[in-house]
Amino acid sequence: MVRSSWRGAAPPPGDAPIYAISAAAQLAGIHAQTLRQYDRLGLVTPSRTRGGGRRYSMDDLDVLREVQRLSQEEGVSLAGIRRILELEDQVGALRSRVRELSEELARERSKGMGRVFAAAPDGQITPLRPGERVTPVRAERALVVWRKR
Repeated sequence: MVRSSWRGAAPPPGDAPIYAISAAAQLAGIHAQTLRQYDRLGLVTPSRTRGGGRRYSMDDLDVLREVQRLSQEEGVSLAGIRRILELEDQVGALRSRVRELSEELARERSKGMGRVFAAAPDGQITPLRPGERVTPVRAERALVVWRKR
């Protein structure tokens, strides 16, 4: 059984800046100078103390381990790693936005207020009353969206 060093308290959140550079280097299996280089390159940006000292979180350590893995095992350059990390951040932001929009859509659907509209190939939107049909002019190329109650 592994004993928690937090003595009954909940562990700090993953983004809590708790490790000095020497501890972070040891935990990540990286030399402290390498951590400084990664910070300069923007691969990992630790929090700073008032005196300017770096403080790394558990999330930062996870990123450091991934940087090392990509560099050593996959042979990816540091510039490539930086781009990979940027893209992963973008994917995370997009997933968060999709989750927000899905929740908003679910809320709107639960209200029972369905909107019916037609979208023409040029992007023009035409509201329709339930049961109303699209005018036959170029209707075969229009997108009609409705919701059954």
